Amino acid sequence: MNLQIITKNVEASKAIQEQAKKKIGKLSRYLPAIGEGKVEISEEKTKLPEQRFTVQVTLDSKGTLIRAQEKAANIRTAIDKVMDALTSRIERYKGKLYDKGRGISLARQGATEEMEEVEAPERVVKSKHFMIKPMLQDEAINQMELLGHDFFLFINAETGNINLLYRRKDGNYGLIEPEIE
Repeated sequence: MNLQIITKNVEASKAIQEQAKKKIGKLSRYLPAIGEGKVEISEEKTKLPEQRFTVQVTLDSKGTLIRAQEKAANIRTAIDKVMDALTSRIERYKGKLYDKGRGISLARQGATEEMEEVEAPERVVKSKHFMIKPMLQDEAINQMELLGHDFFLFINAETGNINLLYRRKDGNYGLIEPEIE
């Protein structure tokens, strides 16, 4: 696995970088298709010391992105917490793939997760650009879950239109399909 480590507002020692490479490298045991990954380590000046360091890991498994982010009082603890989150996401992903072969979709069984309430910003403070590719609704649900997002924008492979998939408060999913006049 090709692993890139990026630091922001903090200098990570060789020992910390080696720990991150060693622990994240072990994930390829669970999902051998992981080709590359990116680890972002940053320090923020916060009032809560247990949220001082942030570690965000994004893994690419044949085009499927798996992402987790955790905060802690020190870098090593944040790495351990993000490893736990990644392991559970990979297990959930592999479980969906396994059950999908049997015709069972865990997404349709109503699996729910706690949703965090987030206040809507008054202005745009961040803009992202990303490539979107055609996929089926089930693939979009899996990708949204792996990224840990509450919504996902994709091109519907069946219709060729851009669709927005989102998680509803009841744990189910909603799909917004634009109608072109």
